[in-house]
Amino acid sequence: MLKEFKNFIMTGNVIDLAVAVILAGAVGLVVNGFVSDIMMPIVGHFAGGLDFADMKIVLDEAVVGADGEVTKPENAIMYGKWVNAIINLITVGFVLFMIVKAYNKTKKKEEPAPEAPKGPTTEELLMEIRDALKK
Repeated sequence: MLKEFKNFIMTGNVIDLAVAVILAGAVGLVVNGFVSDIMMPIVGHFAGGLDFADMKIVLDEAVVGADGEVTKPENAIMYGKWVNAIINLITVGFVLFMIVKAYNKTKKKEEPAPEAPKGPTTEELLMEIRDALKK
């Protein structure tokens, strides 16, 4: 059983999948960093200095006790985080599109397979049969 497991783990597909998952995590970190550290400040600048992550609709205010401690936290709809997630999705989709487009350009274009030589026509076969019968 241990030998079978070792053979399973060492097959190319499992190794390829592991590498793909690790690289996807690394690419995800890079893209998230790009979105949060580069794109969102630019979008916020053009939106009048807004930070979308802080945008919310407060349903219930926080209740603060006499000692300054929060007894009931604020209840709010954090729609700014949702806007950030949408911008993140669009950016990730665009980056993946560009990666796939670049990859497709590097792939060699497959040449069509040469056509198989044409076989004899029906008439040619009948003539061969006729000539063989004459002999």
